[in-house]
Amino acid sequence: MLLVDEVTIDSDGVAHGKYRIREDEYFTNGHFPGNPVVPGVILCEIMAQSCTMLMIDDIPGHDTFYRAIDEVKFKNAVRPGDLCEVTAVLVSKKAGLYFTDAKLEVDGKLCCRGKLTFALVPKAKE
Repeated sequence: MLLVDEVTIDSDGVAHGKYRIREDEYFTNGHFPGNPVVPGVILCEIMAQSCTMLMIDDIPGHDTFYRAIDEVKFKNAVRPGDLCEVTAVLVSKKAGLYFTDAKLEVDGKLCCRGKLTFALVPKAKE
């Protein structure tokens, strides 16, 4: 499930991702009846997919796995029609782990932020 419409990396190495929540997204169906809100786990995944661009040169031949999701805060609801704008920074890389900070905003309003850690695991040979 792709949750990124576009991602760029600026000259400072900061990833900027965008994803528009569509009216027919399966994850808002029933969450909540009459008051559709994007689940927090989906907001984390939107941030994570933008974060992967920070390690794009190392990804070929690997799968990207979460190792940790820390200090995540949800500040404002995200709803169908909203444009999610993610800002992600690679804080450090060591021992095959990638430590990132990310935030997700809608119309300049902070909706979610957190520290996401990833590991690149060699793909299984078929």
